[in-house]
Amino acid sequence: MADMDNKDQAELDPADLEDVEDVEEEETGEDVNSKARQLTVQMMQNPQILAALQERLDGLVGSPSGYMESLPKVVKRRVNALKNLQVKCAHIEAKFYEEVHELERKYAALYQPLFDKRSDIVKAAYEPTEEECEWKADEEEELTEEMKEKAKVEEEKKDEEKEDPKGIPEFWLTVFKNVDLLSDMLQEHDEPILKHLQDIKVKFSDPGQPMSFSLEFYFEPNEFFTNTLLTKTYKMRSEPDENDPFSFDGPEIMGCTGCTIDWTKGKNITLKTIKKKQKHKGRGTVRTVTKTVPNDSFFNFFTPPDVPESGDLDEDSEAVLAADFEIGHFIRERIVPRAVLYFTGEAIEDDDDDYDEEGEEADDEEGEEEGEEENDPDYDPKNTQPSEPFPCHLASSVRAGFPDTQ
Repeated sequence: MADMDNKDQAELDPADLEDVEDVEEEETGEDVNSKARQLTVQMMQNPQILAALQERLDGLVGSPSGYMESLPKVVKRRVNALKNLQVKCAHIEAKFYEEVHELERKYAALYQPLFDKRSDIVKAAYEPTEEECEWKADEEEELTEEMKEKAKVEEEKKDEEKEDPKGIPEFWLTVFKNVDLLSDMLQEHDEPILKHLQDIKVKFSDPGQPMSFSLEFYFEPNEFFTNTLLTKTYKMRSEPDENDPFSFDGPEIMGCTGCTIDWTKGKNITLKTIKKKQKHKGRGTVRTVTKTVPNDSFFNFFTPPDVPESGDLDEDSEAVLAADFEIGHFIRERIVPRAVLYFTGEAIEDDDDDYDEEGEEADDEEGEEEGEEENDPDYDPKNTQPSEPFPCHLASSVRAGFPDTQ
């Protein structure tokens, strides 16, 4: 039998053997490519791998390329001249942002009377007139006369059944609960206190003073603390770093300070008491020890970690400050100017619409990729999973940039 096999192989045309080998290599190559694609998809869906990749890419930022090293010395000298011009541009840009800050201060004074009137309506210090309460509904919201009359009767019936509410109850608490960034900070024991929050104001630093802004939280008298005002101040910098001038990209929040809350005895929700049992090593007796430990609360916002003069922070403190800066900036730029729209949810819907537009573009691209994968005979839809969003890392400072359009 072996002789016959050898005979058959000897009778094959060498050209035929070459064709067979080519086909086998081609098929093997397709298998390898298919497995490589599947492996790549699986890797890109792994958050740990993506985080490691992001860290690696971050480490490459600013790394010199081989191209610069290959340039003639005379060209490198000219590139250095361009860098010096770029540094001067960064200093001009810093001055630009300082003037933007001055402009913000100017217009903040123009907005404030409107925000004060908003506060008066919320806390029932002012009752708006019929004319001020008129609001033209969108076409899709317009109702027939019969539906309007029915709704009016039902509202009047409800008003008769309960007491007339003063102002707009729980206005700021509702705003906080409607915004994911803020609702994540809220605990159940925070809500009874935030019902007493009457207003939030933004105050900018005085002319000639270092750039900063403060968030002022105004509370009506309550049983939890004696303060009527809680403050949080953010210090900013708008100048290029001497050691890294090219990293300048607008004002940065460099640090923040909170305030002392004068809690009523037994009402400090930022602390909790726990009991632990301890067993004596020698006698074996057990005793109960009471300890006071930090408790999760929105009001920890007013006691941020201290930033040492060296600027060196441990990883946990840096993460807390990065999140703190983002929240402070968001309250300043979005919440205070548009509070009513976050109360009604309209601002949140606008934010969602923005994300939907990006999602539609991404869906189109994914659709094209899916089409290619389905044409692949080795494609198995069971092996694919929804992709994780590419991870991002918060820096220890937040770019202030331009204020959003009011």
